[in-house]
Amino acid sequence: MSFNRSLLEGAKTVVKSTTKPSSLQLVPKRLPPLPTPKDLIRIYKVKARRQLSQNFLLQKSINERIVTSAGIKGDSYVLEVGPGPGNITRQILEKGPKELYVIEKDRRFLPMLEMLSDASLPGQMKIIIGDVMDYSFDGLFPKELRREWTDSSPPIHIVGNLPFNVSTPLIIRWLRHMSDRTGLFSYGRVGLTLTFQYEVGQRIVAPVMSIMRSRLSVMCQHLCRCEHRFVINGSSFM
Repeated sequence: MSFNRSLLEGAKTVVKSTTKPSSLQLVPKRLPPLPTPKDLIRIYKVKARRQLSQNFLLQKSINERIVTSAGIKGDSYVLEVGPGPGNITRQILEKGPKELYVIEKDRRFLPMLEMLSDASLPGQMKIIIGDVMDYSFDGLFPKELRREWTDSSPPIHIVGNLPFNVSTPLIIRWLRHMSDRTGLFSYGRVGLTLTFQYEVGQRIVAPVMSIMRSRLSVMCQHLCRCEHRFVINGSSFM
């Protein structure tokens, strides 16, 4: 399994899977304009909530880089965790995946996500209002995508700019599912492209004998190939 890591000052951790090229490229309709920070506050009365450890990336070039790191293509099935106002979501849709699921706990973002869903191809984007920590993803994707663990990775990608308070518990939960071959990982070696707080990302990729080496390092590297991709400056977050 390839676990490609991006570290941020908010932090990036990336997992990547290799997918087959598709003969059919789905292209979404023109997406609504990207909201500015002022738009989010003025129109939607939305700003990041500290109690939810939210952080938003509004810089298009960074969101494009995250999605490019994930290797999403026209034959891909994608789950985005914590899309917020949909800034990474729109970059995923630009890649024309077969299906995109987004799971968001904060209902304030529903109008913005619905705008993106309406602008995408019919049935391409599906919105789940729920908590990723207790949501069951069993059967989310077509059963035909299931692979043996020793086979190549399925064309499924998990992407997310994770809230700081969720990132470590969530990755531990997913590592357990990887070990048991359950949940999202019942489909095989599904790739992940995730953001982590910088220090957490450092621990995930820390080599043997590093001062940053921890139990999290051992757990992640036992089940994944972890790679640091790039650092996102803290000033890029809203």
